Amino acid sequence: MSKNSNNDVPDEIEFKMLEANADGSDEVTFQLEDGSIIKIRVNIDRAGVATNYRNSDGSKHYNVQASMSVNVISSDRTYKLSKPGMKSDKSVISKPYK
Repeated sequence: MSKNSNNDVPDEIEFKMLEANADGSDEVTFQLEDGSIIKIRVNIDRAGVATNYRNSDGSKHYNVQASMSVNVISSDRTYKLSKPGMKSDKSVISKPYK
């Protein structure tokens, strides 16, 4: 395995995939002063621990890929959907939040 010249980090690191489960809720809710609600849900798409590399202090090296979905619920709790096939700004198209 070759190492890059920057700081002895290998050019390629192999990871063992790990299961990720939320420790509590995967959603955080905020209320804005105008009464609107913002719900943010975080998901761990992939997590792994390096099998052939450790950090310089000897600790394990992790790789985590996460995604986040944000839903804004207006204070009057209304939203609009466009007719199918109509060209529109995708940021306007929304689906109800569970």
